[in-house]
Amino acid sequence: MDLGRAFLLERFDEFLSLEQGSSARTNEAYGRDLARLAAWAVTKGVREPGGLTPAHLREFVYHLKDLGLAPSSIRRGLSAVRTWYRFLLAEGVVEKDPSERIETPRKWRVLPEVLTATEVDRLIGAVSLDEPMAFRDRAMLELAYGAGLRVSEWIGIEVKDVLFEELVVRVFGKGGKERLVPIGRQAAGALAMYLRELRPRLEQGKGKGKLFLNARGGPLSRMGAWTILRKYVTQAGIEKPVTPHTLRHSFATHLLEGGADLRAVQEMLGHADISTTQIYTHVDREHLRQVHKQFHPRG
Repeated sequence: MDLGRAFLLERFDEFLSLEQGSSARTNEAYGRDLARLAAWAVTKGVREPGGLTPAHLREFVYHLKDLGLAPSSIRRGLSAVRTWYRFLLAEGVVEKDPSERIETPRKWRVLPEVLTATEVDRLIGAVSLDEPMAFRDRAMLELAYGAGLRVSEWIGIEVKDVLFEELVVRVFGKGGKERLVPIGRQAAGALAMYLRELRPRLEQGKGKGKLFLNARGGPLSRMGAWTILRKYVTQAGIEKPVTPHTLRHSFATHLLEGGADLRAVQEMLGHADISTTQIYTHVDREHLRQVHKQFHPRG
């Protein structure tokens, strides 16, 4: 079957160039989007534009999401479909425009990039004891991942906020809201080592009580934290884009994958609204889908 002819794709391309004055890049992108729609339509038994219904187009939008397309690409695809139907109506090929009421779900959010547990191990393991600031850097990465902190929170923590007996840290989040976040024994051990072996040497009366100090003895800045993280991401050979927030995303995702309660994760992350935490259930669903695909005999 000649999809281009059946779905008038060549004529539409001419229409875009001659009547719309669209750029070659737009024509090419719209052509790809509509070729994808035509190929999908045939799998649904639809062989010409008039056979597509609003229900078909809604299903197609979800098909695009399942392919992993970014919301911006899906919006462009819908724009192509709407322009195509304007052309089809003008040509008298169809009598109705089924794309009129189709909307992309407004709250689709890009799933955050996360590290696997193995990648986290590689990242923290990349801190060599030969590094002069090794104790600080290891403690910082252990705490950032181990407590799921925002970068502003981890550089804002003071020495007195680490409560070793209870294995928690006191954190001041957005709006100065205080919360206590549990830390694991590995994070606590790394913090204790840093506080005993390195921080006293860095502190020269300029630390303002902050836990993490730079090489000059002042409080570590946000940019300093980013630079340290980037260094170890490179040394660990991790090719994903990793920011301080990636460690926070990884913390939440790994907890949920391990069976943690959503409300408990909300509390630890310091989210005011549980709907913010719920994005991690989508990440968790992606994980479950991958597990199913990998291990189920008919996956």
